[in-house]
Amino acid sequence: MNHRRRKFLKVSGMAVTGLGVLEGFAAGQSGNNPAMPMEDPTSFQITPAMKEAYQVALKVLKPTKSQLEHGLELHRNSVVVDCYGFMPRAAVDGERMKGAVEENASPLELQDMQEDMTMTGFVEVKRETEEFINAWKASGVTCVIQNSGEEGSAIERLLKRLSRFTYATDWMKDTLIKAVTPEDILLAKQQNKHSLYFTGNGVPLPQDWISVEDELRYIRVFYQLGIRMMHLTYNRRNMIGDGCGEPNDAGLSDFGRTVVEEMNRVGVIVDIAHSGWQTSLDAAKYSTKPMVASHSTVNSLYEHYRAKPDNVIKAIADTDGYLGICCIPWFLGGSGDIASMMRHIDYMVKKFGSDRVAIGTDVAHNSQYAAEENKKVPAYRKRRNRWEALWPDPKEPFTTTKEMTQSMAWTNWPLFTVGMVQMGYSDEDIQKILSGNVLRVARAALK
Repeated sequence: MNHRRRKFLKVSGMAVTGLGVLEGFAAGQSGNNPAMPMEDPTSFQITPAMKEAYQVALKVLKPTKSQLEHGLELHRNSVVVDCYGFMPRAAVDGERMKGAVEENASPLELQDMQEDMTMTGFVEVKRETEEFINAWKASGVTCVIQNSGEEGSAIERLLKRLSRFTYATDWMKDTLIKAVTPEDILLAKQQNKHSLYFTGNGVPLPQDWISVEDELRYIRVFYQLGIRMMHLTYNRRNMIGDGCGEPNDAGLSDFGRTVVEEMNRVGVIVDIAHSGWQTSLDAAKYSTKPMVASHSTVNSLYEHYRAKPDNVIKAIADTDGYLGICCIPWFLGGSGDIASMMRHIDYMVKKFGSDRVAIGTDVAHNSQYAAEENKKVPAYRKRRNRWEALWPDPKEPFTTTKEMTQSMAWTNWPLFTVGMVQMGYSDEDIQKILSGNVLRVARAALK
């Protein structure tokens, strides 16, 4: 592939709207320590899309200069864990995709090609490597608890994404490591690297239904492969329990109780982000380890089936777990932007305490080359909606705007910290939300 010159903006000369302060952050300087050397392994360059998203967020937050400086410095000096999300995605190879479409590849084959390219393209394509590393540095994120398994319980299906992210960490060791313990995450920060802590979007089951014990055995196998957290359900009902998209919620099944017990035994965190409310309550009742809703919102602020009501949040808190606030506008409601996200975080802190909240963005940085490559791919027959894609209509209409998503762009992570500084939180509480709570739960799971 032709490795064209990156379309990065020069950081120098940006000012007035807060980009002047970001300039120091981007160059590896803290706003309060101008004597720090300019050559720094955390320095990055601002692309046009990053600049625009940053300005949109600043316009919403309106921090003072001191709040911005302190927030950026605190973010840069902190371990930052996205408690559920996606590392930066590469663009597809448009010509290869075009060829596959013209050869009548099936929708499933095309989906696999597209996923493989976006999840591993930065390993082999120079401009994507540069884009990938730059986005990580811009975000200031130390670790992503990475979605490493397609939604469902089928073993061969869960293996596909796990193999791709294992491949990425195998071949990008100078930049990206596979973390298997919380201490690996801390080591990544010390070494100015980034890390992935794997989570699966389902519990792996043979689905032979010979015996309960037979069905449980792959939980440990996937743990041995590096999976440290699993969704009990994904929107729909399964043999474990009811998903959050179902019209009725009967809770955790008898088999589901044994699944929770086995996850506790093996060392896999129970995640009920996509589970029904009764299923979540039941899971909390039977879990002897901290449990989480890794990427969700507060239902008391905006009613949504992907949100959690106070009684479920309390049940999570009673296990010593946390709720991760996501960056999906129509889950957040209200203004649907970074201010709404801060509102959900603030509710959690005031109602349940700073030990009970984290940030699980559920979004990714997409390569600046994605649009040009996608244009090369001719239209093709899409497959039917996936079985797991049970997305009921919201109770009230909600329109997501470009500005909403821009304000919570993955590379705007430093501004999430600025937003918490604005809300008056102590540095200690902010660092709990940035990573401390996630590390606490991860350690407890492995005991």
